[in-house]
Amino acid sequence: MSPEAAPDEPIAAWCAMAAFDAQSGPRFGAPSLGRVVRSPACRPEGRFFDQVGSILLGTFAGDFGKDCPLRRPRDHRPAVDHNPDDDRQVADERRSLLGLAAMALIVGAATGCVGAIFRLLLAHADRLRDAMIAWAHGHAVWGFLIVIGACAVATLVAAWMVRKFSPHASGSGIPHVEAVLREEIPPAPFGLVPVKFFGGILAIGSGLALGREGPTVQMGAGIAVLAARASRLCWADSRVLLAAGAGAGLATAFNAPIAGLVFVLEELVQKFEHRVAVAALAALATAIPVARLLLGDAPDFHIGPLSYPGAESAPLFLTLGGIAGLLAVAYNRTLLATIAVRDRFAGLPIELRAGLIGASVGMLAWFAPELVGGGDQITQWALIGHESVGVLVFAFLIRFGLGALSYAAGTPGGLFAPLLVLGAQSGLLFGMACHLAFPALSIQPEAFALVGMAALFTGIVRAPVTGIVLVAEMTGNVTMLLPMLGACFMAMLLPMLLGNAPIYDSLREHTLRLERKIRQR
Repeated sequence: MSPEAAPDEPIAAWCAMAAFDAQSGPRFGAPSLGRVVRSPACRPEGRFFDQVGSILLGTFAGDFGKDCPLRRPRDHRPAVDHNPDDDRQVADERRSLLGLAAMALIVGAATGCVGAIFRLLLAHADRLRDAMIAWAHGHAVWGFLIVIGACAVATLVAAWMVRKFSPHASGSGIPHVEAVLREEIPPAPFGLVPVKFFGGILAIGSGLALGREGPTVQMGAGIAVLAARASRLCWADSRVLLAAGAGAGLATAFNAPIAGLVFVLEELVQKFEHRVAVAALAALATAIPVARLLLGDAPDFHIGPLSYPGAESAPLFLTLGGIAGLLAVAYNRTLLATIAVRDRFAGLPIELRAGLIGASVGMLAWFAPELVGGGDQITQWALIGHESVGVLVFAFLIRFGLGALSYAAGTPGGLFAPLLVLGAQSGLLFGMACHLAFPALSIQPEAFALVGMAALFTGIVRAPVTGIVLVAEMTGNVTMLLPMLGACFMAMLLPMLLGNAPIYDSLREHTLRLERKIRQR
């Protein structure tokens, strides 16, 4: 080779390496696709930067090839022939995605129907409990004993159903769904769904301060697992369908479809996956219309017109977020401490422990029936500024302890609804104090109640986007989005600085310990 051609030799060698890489995939230790994919129908999406790198590598290889006559074949044909198997593989992936979307539509409709019926029966149970208490007040001592006994028996039966038929149905259910999605435990049998359904009605209907969203999320996941097994889906597709069913359950519980989608991506899978997003959208597209046929399409809470807050009130909302963050740390520790105390009495049957908690809730229901149950009415009162300061402080303290005590019963029931109650109450209290301290600012205490709901939710769960979207959809109000951003920032920052873990991370550890106990039996 002539001296003039010598400098081109390194470029030619580089072109050969680049062309090889463009055909065979990224180098530098990248994992082989065959080691990741379990079957052609269940190929997970590649990493974004790997895909971009492959495209750029192929582009540069083509460009350099134009300047490298030593690399270009004389007949200008590609160095490697086109493989028809690649086209068939892409077609299989598209058919798999289409089938997965169709299954998600079915799962969403079923979840919406089950979740709506669950909400209707819970509303009937609340009315029945209130009517029983009103009747019992006319029968003095015997009425008092009947109320306590009825609440204790209902809670006891719910705990017995959990122990007897589905141990994973206890508590919220969201930590269990997260553990399944992380492949830490296997999915629960379908028997969990009826236990969650009837046990949740008994527990929440008896007056325990538990939310409806935990049961509906876990029931949606259970319906998805049943559909995946019936369709013989592989685990990759089953996982996607499970996440979609769980998101449909949350959306049905609060009539909040966008919050259901955000919840799946932000809390359950904690990253954006195209297949999960498509399946979740499909499930929500059928779950919400079916649920609204039974429940109506009005927001869960009503709030009066709120004016856009001025810049001078921004420090107040940041302060509210800091208070919510400290309350979140206190609530998480109280809840975990209550569970630890319950576990110290492991020698007692779980039914007896649940019955005692139910009896104490029944005693409270005799004196203050409006403070027991899921708490939607309490949240509504806070959003319209219904309560006085003295009553509000007392109600907040009672509900703070009642939520942790109710969860320790081990019956089906979630955390979201009780958290929204505490957030609205704490926000309203702070708003009332600011209204008295700064009369020139024209403060609306109800606006602070709205922001407090999102802030406390963020501090406890560490899912700020879910909290903001959920509150906005449940109230039909978007004027407080900017204050919610600032408050959620502070509510998330302080618990992280204090080293307090998100509540579902801590509860998932309890779920894993329960799974180990079940396997040892």
